[in-house]
Amino acid sequence: MNQQIVNQQIVNQQDSSSVTPSLESAINPQVLTVSPETSIANVIEKMSAVSQEVCAVDGQPSETRRRASCAIVLENQKVIGICTERDIVRLTASKLILLRSPADIPVRDIMTSPVKTLEKSAFRDIFAVLFLFRRYRIRHLPIVDDAQQLIGIVTPASIRQVLRPANLLKMRRVSDVMSQDVVKGLPTDVVMTLAKRMADNRVSCVVIVEADGEVADANNPVGIVTERDIVQFQSLGLNLQKVTAQEVMSAPLFLLDPKDSLWAAHEAMKERRVRRLVVSWNWGQGLGIVTQTSVLRVFDPIEMYGIIDSLQGTLDQLKTEDDKMRDEPSVEEVFDGVVSAIAAAQKHTQLTTLQKQKLQQAMQLMRQT
Repeated sequence: MNQQIVNQQIVNQQDSSSVTPSLESAINPQVLTVSPETSIANVIEKMSAVSQEVCAVDGQPSETRRRASCAIVLENQKVIGICTERDIVRLTASKLILLRSPADIPVRDIMTSPVKTLEKSAFRDIFAVLFLFRRYRIRHLPIVDDAQQLIGIVTPASIRQVLRPANLLKMRRVSDVMSQDVVKGLPTDVVMTLAKRMADNRVSCVVIVEADGEVADANNPVGIVTERDIVQFQSLGLNLQKVTAQEVMSAPLFLLDPKDSLWAAHEAMKERRVRRLVVSWNWGQGLGIVTQTSVLRVFDPIEMYGIIDSLQGTLDQLKTEDDKMRDEPSVEEVFDGVVSAIAAAQKHTQLTTLQKQKLQQAMQLMRQT
């Protein structure tokens, strides 16, 4: 599917309004760019460097320190590739790194190309970007102008700064979105082994666990090693064949419970400036991972359709008891109001007062059954 078709599909799904300030703020203009012949060693160094930026938080300027999670490869001012932390991990785990020094490998050799991009004129809806993230399994979406020149980039982190509906996140649990396909390692595993596990399983981290002698089949999570860590270790020139997980892992861990709200997970990530958290239950017999990307799933239109289906099932049951509610609005009228309210929420992320009243009516009808 070419880029023009992708842009047109997005436009067809959105209204004709222009890019709003809130959407503008989801585009990070500070993008690390490199040429195709830039060495991997140079790319790693640039991605590992801490930069400072000033952004608005609750209307007040706030200085943050951040590292680039990717490098956009430009040729003649056009986007031709992208090199992410995952690409660095894949290179680290490959035989190529044993045959050639990172200083001798141009980024052209390992970059992902072609790159999915989105024209700014087509960027009118946060949900459209989440759709692209999910469909193409990407975490970085370069935004370009009509001439296909780079403007900025949208990531789960930048979207999370725009979408802050606390009530929605407070109503959902970590268990709703967490992944239980956790890749584990031991404290004595060398980092190269961990990098290979990340590459083989296409995951962004390995959870370091220890056996619990008191609880059978329990894995006590004691640390974590991430893609970003691998990039840092490469930048520092560590011997990944000898350095063990226990020497470099992030520890101790802040653990979530599956019953915690997504709002708690969101706030914990923001406070600790991390992109993922480990979930543990039953004294380590159960392990999960929740990430920035998984938290954003609650805003996915597919999730909204699930809500509609659930309401449809409940309201179908109400039809059989319609004689008990003659003085109330009909089931069909209430359901139409609910669908309209959710459709509006998909566009604007906020409900009007009238739509809230219709949702409240639906909930009252459900409680009466």
